[in-house]
Parts: sequence; C-alpha cells; structure tokens
Amino acid sequence: MTTHYPIVILGGGLGGLTLARVLHINGIESAVFDLEASRHARVQGGMLDIHTYNGQLAVRAADLWEPFTELIHRGGESMRMLDHTAAVLFEQEDDGQLNRPEVDRGALRDLLIDALPEGTIHWGRKATAVRPVAGYPGRHEVEFADGETITTDLLIGADGAWSKVRTLLTDLVPSYTGISFIEADLHDADARHPREAAVMGAGMLMAFRGNTGVLGHRETDGSLHSYIGFRVPEDWIDTIDWTDNSAAAAAVLARLDGWDDALRGLIAHADSALTPRRISALPVGIRWERVAGVTLLGDAAHVMSPFAGEGANIAMFDASELARAIIEHPGDVEAALTAYEAELFPRATEAASDSAESLEIMFREDSPRGLIDMFSQFSEMAERDENPESR
Repeated sequence: MTTHYPIVILGGGLGGLTLARVLHINGIESAVFDLEASRHARVQGGMLDIHTYNGQLAVRAADLWEPFTELIHRGGESMRMLDHTAAVLFEQEDDGQLNRPEVDRGALRDLLIDALPEGTIHWGRKATAVRPVAGYPGRHEVEFADGETITTDLLIGADGAWSKVRTLLTDLVPSYTGISFIEADLHDADARHPREAAVMGAGMLMAFRGNTGVLGHRETDGSLHSYIGFRVPEDWIDTIDWTDNSAAAAAVLARLDGWDDALRGLIAHADSALTPRRISALPVGIRWERVAGVTLLGDAAHVMSPFAGEGANIAMFDASELARAIIEHPGDVEAALTAYEAELFPRATEAASDSAESLEIMFREDSPRGLIDMFSQFSEMAERDENPESR
C-alpha cells in the first residue's frame, strides 16, 4: 500500500527540519523522511556560526529565538589566526553582540526536532528512487530501501550533497574542489591537552602555511574539534589506511613537518579516530528549469565549500524562504516554487562565489598573507562604521 502525503521533505538535517517547523507554526503539516535510524544515530558535527542576515532570520521565522540563545557558546565568536609557528597574526575577541554566535550543530538539530509534533519525522527511511507519477502532473513517488513507497504533491529535496531529488531537476553533481580535510577531536582539553587548548584559544582557530591549513573550534563541552586541510589529488585519501590510526596520523603529520608542536598535537594527540573528507561542490551558479511539484534546498540545491561558513546558514534560510512562499501562495504549489526559486538562484550564486573565493585565498601559495589582508580590511571597515568622523 502506498501512502500519500501532501508535502514531503526528504532529509532531516537543519534545512529540512527548519522548513517543517516554519510550516507547522503556520498551520501547514509536512512529513520528514530521514535515512538515519534515529536522532542519535551519529554525531552531528562541530560548531556553527549563525549569521544575522540568514541563519538567525530562519531561527526567528521558526519562533525559536529564545531557546536558541540558550545554546550559544559565549566567547565562541573569538577568532585567532596564526602562522605555522603559532605566532599570532590576527586576533579578535567575542564582543557579545551575537553577530555570528557559535552553537553546537547537534544541539541546534535537537532544538528543531523537539519543536516538531511527534510523528513528523520518519526515521530509517533511505530513499532508493524518486520518480514522477504517470498521469498526475506534479505528483511524485519515493521508494525506500525497506520497500515502502509514498507519493506527494510537493517533494522537497533537503537530502544533502548527493541528493536523490536533484536527479529530477538536473544531471549536475558535486565535483572535488582540490581540498581534503582530516578531522580530529581532543576531549577535556584544558585538563588533558593544555598546550593544544592554549593554541586553539577561546573560539575559532585558523593557521596556514601555503596550501596547508589547520582550522578548529573550541566546543561547548570543552573539547577541541580540528580540521587539517590541504591541496592534494582526489585519490590521496585512498592511499592511506584510515583504520590504522597510528599510520594515518603519521601520514598527516608528515604534511605538517616544521609546524609548531601544539598545532601538530591536534593530530598527534587526538582522542578520536582521524576522519578523512574530500571537499566537493556543485558549480557556482547552478540552476534548473522549473519542474512541477519538486524543488531543493540547502546542500541539495547548491553544496559549496565550507570556507565562507554559509552552508548551514543558507540551508536554514532557504527553508524559511520556501516556507514563506508556500504560506503566501495557498493552494498554488507552482506559484510558490516559482517565487522561491527566483530568489534561491541568485542567493546561492553569491554565497557559492564567496565560498570558492575564500578557498583560493586560504589555500594559495603565500597563505596566510591573503587572509591577513582580508581580515585587516574587515577591521578597518568596522572601525569606520563605528567612527564615521574618521572617514
């Protein structure tokens, strides 16, 4: 038996959950299908900085601002930039103005899950096929790995970089950006890893030497989450046995030869296994022709490199804007999707362009020179805004 749902959101990440929440508080119910077995199936990642101009607007649209503020890592907006010797090149303290407050991704996801009615999210539903329903324009069928099938009049792909729903709209898929990351965690850092905790600082860390970088955050639980990034061929990850943590660490540390011991310690003394990730992105400026009854948001629509910090923010904002379009066009799915996509495409193009530009600045041969110049310009602009008479 096939069950029909008027609105189906495929993917229970921040974007899909935000969409369901904004629709719910406006009297429109939806069904969210996620491939994870439960909300606790895996760790949800590190810290996110939620921006005033998109992510925070989405939180407010979801009517969750007050509980959101309770999740904020106070002091987490602090940022420091180092060279490979750990010399401080640029430092900025958290001013408490909440321009880019840091929150734990998992805690934010839990907030959204708890804000939805019981039964909204259907766990353990991995989509294996999506297709139009013959004879019903705009209606689509989703088939899951467990054999269940559903139909819907509005299918929204919030299913990430390798979206199944995207195949209904375009043949484009993400491609490798040239950058690979290795992720690691140090737990109870102040007590167990004081040297690494000191070099990380109170919030975000960036340290670069040419096309190799160490990036990280201090988490709300006192752990350090770090990413070692570098330009390598796409198959470099496949040359290392990541099940042998000692050998994997040695391979990564070889790329940090000559770096400060505290920065190297983020890998050498990691309490977690090292996790490799290739950074992929869709082409900047991706768009598609209108297809009745289906659209995308977040990474499914425009996955980009993480170097402008926009991924989660724009996914949540996409969701709130799609909800607004549905609310403003009751009973007219096509009018809603046309209005939404008219704003989605230029918004995504701008963010993806910024992300691609930041990647090149961070991982160019003279890095961190470009980053220092960029942040110095930001500081000068902020100072002019605060002191108009100095212009």
